[in-house]
Formats: sequence, structure tokens, C-alpha cells
Amino acid sequence: MALADEEPMTSQKHRSRPRRVALAAGAALTVAVAGAGAAPGAGAASTAAKPKLKLIAASNSVTLERWEGEPGVYLDLGTYVTVDGAPLEFKVTRKSYKDPVVAQQIIRNGTSTQKKALPAGLVKDFSGLPGFLEVSVKNAAGAVVSKSKGTFCPNNASGRLRPDAPATSHYPESCATNPFTLGSVWGVEKGWASNSSTVDYDTPVDLPTGEYTAKVSVAKKYRDLFGIPNDQPTIKVTVREQSDGGGEGMTSSRSSAHHGGAHSGHSAHSAHHYGPRGADDPTPPALSHALEDRGTAHHLGDGRGHTDGSRIAPALKPAAKRPTGRAGVPANVPKPDLRSLPAWGIAITDGEDGDVPGKDYLAFSANVWNAGPAPLVVDGFRSPGKDLMDAYQYFYDAKGKQVGYTPTGTMQWDPREGHEHWHFTDFASYRLLSADQTKQVRSGKEAFCLANTDAIDYTVKNANWHPNNTDLSTACGEQNSISVREVLDVGSGDTYTQYRPGQSFDITGLPNGTYYIQVIANPEKRLQETNLNNNVALRKVVLGGTPGARTVTVPPHDLINAP
Repeated sequence: MALADEEPMTSQKHRSRPRRVALAAGAALTVAVAGAGAAPGAGAASTAAKPKLKLIAASNSVTLERWEGEPGVYLDLGTYVTVDGAPLEFKVTRKSYKDPVVAQQIIRNGTSTQKKALPAGLVKDFSGLPGFLEVSVKNAAGAVVSKSKGTFCPNNASGRLRPDAPATSHYPESCATNPFTLGSVWGVEKGWASNSSTVDYDTPVDLPTGEYTAKVSVAKKYRDLFGIPNDQPTIKVTVREQSDGGGEGMTSSRSSAHHGGAHSGHSAHSAHHYGPRGADDPTPPALSHALEDRGTAHHLGDGRGHTDGSRIAPALKPAAKRPTGRAGVPANVPKPDLRSLPAWGIAITDGEDGDVPGKDYLAFSANVWNAGPAPLVVDGFRSPGKDLMDAYQYFYDAKGKQVGYTPTGTMQWDPREGHEHWHFTDFASYRLLSADQTKQVRSGKEAFCLANTDAIDYTVKNANWHPNNTDLSTACGEQNSISVREVLDVGSGDTYTQYRPGQSFDITGLPNGTYYIQVIANPEKRLQETNLNNNVALRKVVLGGTPGARTVTVPPHDLINAP
């Protein structure tokens, strides 16, 4: 009975050095299921099945490698939270950016469903249950050298506990880290285990080479809340030094996994200043540790009665030929709903390779997402020898049958380093507006390769919890492609980090003062949607400083303080 502890998905273009966890040879994984502990809260029937949680360690020893030039090691200790008796499931939402995050535990018992609110303020964002895991590390002399607390993302599903457990997990594969996420679903299947080794994932622990002992436990507030036994696995830890060997600049494995695989480029060892994150280092996602054979999504709402097209093109293969017959879209066919998020990750940079030296640039991250109820499906078809494709939007009925299409602009080949793929030209545009929002100071319109980089709201109708194209390697084609299919699935968004040539604002010579970054979805309104009135988002910025030393201040957007 083995758990699959796998690497996060990475872009083929920016493949990362794998993080290594050495498990003791022959170590057996013994699953002891704790007694049912009823989570407190009103509305829970005594007959309802409750999830039974237990903290275990897959091995009694691990080896952590400290890479040359890195500030420490990451405490991937191979600990897991096992779930039995019933699935562990949460629905996490916020009504708006003016409202706090609210989390509910969902308890399913046959056809009945109970909702139990978690204590107010316990969950502050969508990355998981904060302060869930507590880790104490002692050196060979018995002195405590590190104490850590870690967030637990239930979606880090890693494997089954026994043969009769569900073959695949239908829950999402990671927890959202986008600051403007609106809704998430977390869960662990009955009979599955979820990796909990995300302690200090953002902050490496400075452990010199040597031998250590780590003790891991679940925080008391969570033990009381979910009835978890007070088990404290002890793990022997060996830290050893590794060298890069003088090869290419290392790209952190935290940079390109699922939701961190946003459109970004360049080596982390570049000489440029890229603001709060390196150019290929977007917000670190939670480890997915998901099985390779994830299968297709089968979440509640699939099958009879589901009306989206999320499963009509799961392999992301373009149509074999251009659509034929008269173009048209039935009046009541499901359509996507594209919405913009406010910009974040805003910083002053000195430009990218290909930009003009000596100028000041305002860089930022932007996301356009699909609130559904149908995915955005766009195919491009190329005429031989041309660097343009004719683009078509496709529409599907409730059974997944194509019922319409319409021409919708073009796709173009972008040969620039860091791009080198096909861009859809009418997906979004960026503008920098004056303080009174009446003047367009700079335009940063760009073409886009669509990818489901971020889970923005997996609680919307027909959200696909298992989108396929999650990075550039799966979505955008090659230079010799004859056709391309690009898909933005329901509930997901496409993040572009603006640390790329031509995609930041040139603010050289721009007066200091207040401006607004405007993100517009479907700017030419060529894409057909359910609603065209929610396509614009604004983010206030205040420019200061002097030429060559410009500054930017970013006020909070309602409750979201993500500069």
C-alpha cells in the first residue's frame, strides 16, 4: 500500500530541478484510523458519516538536499493526513473583495448534505488551513534549532490507502494562491491521504549539513475541531549539500507548478530587477502531489443536467479542419463569461531583454477568468506559409455536441524569446489611465496564449476542477503548427506576469501622481459571452521618485492588500 508522492506539474519550457525526498528503504506505511471525532457545530445529524483524520509519516527518515546558493532546505518531511469514514470537504468563498473569506465543512451522507461553518477568522485566504501543522527540529545534540507552522492544503491528494478507495480524486489538485480568488473547493476522498509537507514552503529553514530529528503534530485547535488524535510522528532528517554544477540558472520547483505556472519567463539568475518576484518566480503554489492518472473530473453536477462544455475538448486537440457551413450561434446555447481581476504584483523595473535600456517600466500581473457556465474554446487555422491563423469560437449544447461557431479574429505567431507560441489577438488589453480615468496615458495591449493557470472560483456553476491546459507547454502550439486549440475553462483564469518584453508600461517621463491600471477582457467584443458588462477591472497606483529611481505605492483594493 504505497502513496504516490510526485513532483508538481512544470512547464516544459522552464523545467525545474526536482525536489528530492529520500524515504527509508523498506519503510512500511501503516494506516491506523482514528475514532470518529465529531466536529463541533450546529446542524450536524448524529447519524451522518464523519471524516476520520489521522496524521502519519510515510517514512521514519528523509534526506533533504541543500542546493548550493540556496538559503536553506524545505521541510518536505513526507507527512500525510489520512481520511476515512467519509470525505473531508470544504467550500471556501467570499461574497466580494469587501467581505472576509468564509469556510464551511461539507458533510455528505448519501443524498443528504450538511454544512458546518468553521470558526470566523480561522481561514484567511484560499491557500488552506493556516497553522495546521507544527514542526520542531532538534540537532544531534538535542537542542531545538527550528520551530515552524505550516498551512495544510487538503487538495494535495497523494494516493489511496486501500484498494477499494475511489480510483481517482475528483477534488481540485491544489489550493489557490491568487490574491483575488473568489471561491475554492478543498477535499480529500474517503480512503485517501493528502500530503501535509508544506511547512515553510515560502521560507527555507537554515539547517547546515548534518543529522536532525523532526517532530510533527497537528495544532490543538484543529485536533479539537476535527477530532484528530494527538499523534506526533518523529522523523530522522539528514541534510546534505548539493551543487548546481555550473549549469543553467536554477528555476525553483516552486515557480512553475500548476497555479504558479503563469506566463512568465527568464532565468532566476538574471541581472535585472524584477520586483517582488523573480521573472520566473510567481507566487508559489501549494504542492499538488497528485497522481498521474488523475482521470477526468467527475465532480457533482457532471452527467445528466450539466450544461457546460468542459469535457467536450479535454485533450485540447484542435479541430481537424476549418468549420464548414454557415456561421451562427443558437440563442440559448451556453456561453463563457469573461471577467477581469484587479492587477497585482506591481513593481518598478528596468525593463526586460528587448526593452529600451535606461527607461523605467511599471510591471504587474493581470488575470482574465471565465465565470461560465461554458468554457471559452477558440481554434486557429493557418494558411500555408502565413504567420497568422484565422480564429473561430465554438459553442456546444448540454450533451457536448457542437451547435455553432463564429469567426473571432486571428492568432499570430510571436517569435520573441520567452514567447515563441501562438497568441490569440482579441482576449484582453491593458491600459494605464490618468487619475480622473478620462485619459489613456499608456496602452499595453498584447496578444495572449490562453492557459488555465489559476483557479479563481471553483464554486461557480459547471466549474471544471481538473482543467488540462495549465501552462504554456500544453496550450499554445509550435511554430510549424497548422492549427491550435486554446481553451479557458469554467472557474479558471489566465495570469500573465508582466515581466516580459512589451508587456509592462513605459513610465519614463510620466509625472508623479495617481494612475489606474485597467485590465479589459474581450476588448473588441468579438468573443461571444453571457455578459459584457463585467469585463473591466481597475487598480489604483501612485507613482513617485525620480528618473532611474521611480517608486510605486499600491493601496489595498478593499480587503485585498496585494501590491
